Amino acid sequence: MRYIIIGAGAVGGAVGGRLAEAGHEVVLVARGAHLTALRADGLRLVTPEGPRVHRLPAVAGPAELGELRPDDVLVLTVKTQDGEAALGDWGAAPVAGGGSAAERLPVVCAQNGVESGRLALRRFRRVYGVCVWLPATFVEPGTVAAAGTPLTGILHLGRYPDGTDDTLRRIAADLETAHFEAPVVPDVARWQYAKLLGNLANAIEAVSGVLTSEAGRELFTRVRAEGTAALDAAGIAYAGEEEQAAARGDKITFKPFDGSPRRGGSSWQSLDRGTGTIEADYLNGEIALLGRLHGVPTPLNDLLQRLANTFARERRPAGSMPVTELVRRADEAVASVPEGGAARPH
Repeated sequence: MRYIIIGAGAVGGAVGGRLAEAGHEVVLVARGAHLTALRADGLRLVTPEGPRVHRLPAVAGPAELGELRPDDVLVLTVKTQDGEAALGDWGAAPVAGGGSAAERLPVVCAQNGVESGRLALRRFRRVYGVCVWLPATFVEPGTVAAAGTPLTGILHLGRYPDGTDDTLRRIAADLETAHFEAPVVPDVARWQYAKLLGNLANAIEAVSGVLTSEAGRELFTRVRAEGTAALDAAGIAYAGEEEQAAARGDKITFKPFDGSPRRGGSSWQSLDRGTGTIEADYLNGEIALLGRLHGVPTPLNDLLQRLANTFARERRPAGSMPVTELVRRADEAVASVPEGGAARPH
């Protein structure tokens, strides 16, 4: 199978680079300065074993490849807010022998949040979900760092909305030759919702920096509690913390390359690169949505969603709001909730 990595940033670059060095055929899809660097100098993938350069085909879109192959696998790794446009572009691409990618090819959604599978299923017949545990950073155009060791990442895979099949098992087998563990599960959404709860910290990191302070960690505990209350009210199952810890074990340890502290996660990186967008609508915003649907107040997630979007829109520096100020605003947001909490829409 040929893997077309749609969004060769942190996650996409790490997955694509690792697959390529394991001998699998890979095409990288990127844009702007990153695409220019990939074409000129290749993908520089930095891992605990050291840096390597992979000279792989790099394109801006499907037109540059002509007809896609029947054995192509589309791996969607753009941020969820960019997913609709990418799915539209690639879904319409012709496949050799007739039909379009949306009709004939599998699309594997390897993104934070839980919305990408729904977006993909509106267009594609064969949709697969991934719960992504992969510490990676888009360092600069052409360079991606993946600091996990001994495994680069753990990628739970499943059909969307549920189930498994032979195509999925072949993809998993390829990933497991490439420094990943790739469990095939019939209930991938349960793992994605568990990951969503952890990703509620992304906006805190983006606004106020990595969670190193007690105040920041305590705020995340409160934000996560809102998330679990919303999921419970909606009757949504999610893997528990003990189950997640057992799945991870000591298989992925963060190993910085130069002794420097860890940079922020995906949302922090969006602000740091000044992209103008952020994924908060599909993380904290998912909890806000469920809260409104099921009568659960979510003032902290509402606040973080608004702040993260404001920071992205105004291109404010990542981590520039003191955590004490963020906690003050959080306390005000909670205090402003009307007695009786959120009302369920009628």
